[in-house]
Amino acid sequence: MIYALSAKARTSMGKRAKDELADMRVPAVMYGSGVTNQNVSVPRSEFLKVFKQAGYSSLVDIAIGDASPIKAVIKEVQVHPLSMEPIHIDFHQVRMDQEMEAVIPLKFIGESNAVKADAGTLIKSLDEVEVRCLPADLPHALEIDLSKLATFEDSITTADIKLPKGVELVTVEELTIATVQRPMTEEELKKLEESQVGDVTAVKSEADLKKAADEAKAAEEAAAKEAK
Repeated sequence: MIYALSAKARTSMGKRAKDELADMRVPAVMYGSGVTNQNVSVPRSEFLKVFKQAGYSSLVDIAIGDASPIKAVIKEVQVHPLSMEPIHIDFHQVRMDQEMEAVIPLKFIGESNAVKADAGTLIKSLDEVEVRCLPADLPHALEIDLSKLATFEDSITTADIKLPKGVELVTVEELTIATVQRPMTEEELKKLEESQVGDVTAVKSEADLKKAADEAKAAEEAAAKEAK
């Protein structure tokens, strides 16, 4: 799928960049190896729509004014801490004949029998990996089939990822992606409940001791005043 964004050259920098935000545009910078950095801005609504679909792992055609579109990936998005709206974007321009590295999200499909039939709890340890490939071969996501987790002893690691042709895994192999944790036994649940009760009792005892100490101190001070 082709994702496209319209952009315009930006001359307002620093505090003046707020003018772009006020106009419902997001300040951005376009950079890449062997190219001159370009300050641009993009329509906020248009960017949000593209970002929702493309994320950080798909090529975006960015047309600055009337120039031919530039192939780039969304590298970083800074958001306002309160509104969570984008306030600045980094676009990384790519060369179609040069390999690049990118972080690709994992898409979990299927269902684990250990979860469905044996009431286990699915544990996801990774939700993205880093790959290296030519821009044209960049996968939008990599599928992880959870049906491979048939028992509590099974696990899925990065070595199990099926990579498309031309894509190389940068993330270390044999890292655990997903496992299933067996449900707790009645005995384990009972011990857990007892330990929690014990913790509450301990806290209560410490509070009682502090209260008794405060009362004793107050009594001593009162006695000292009477002695005077």
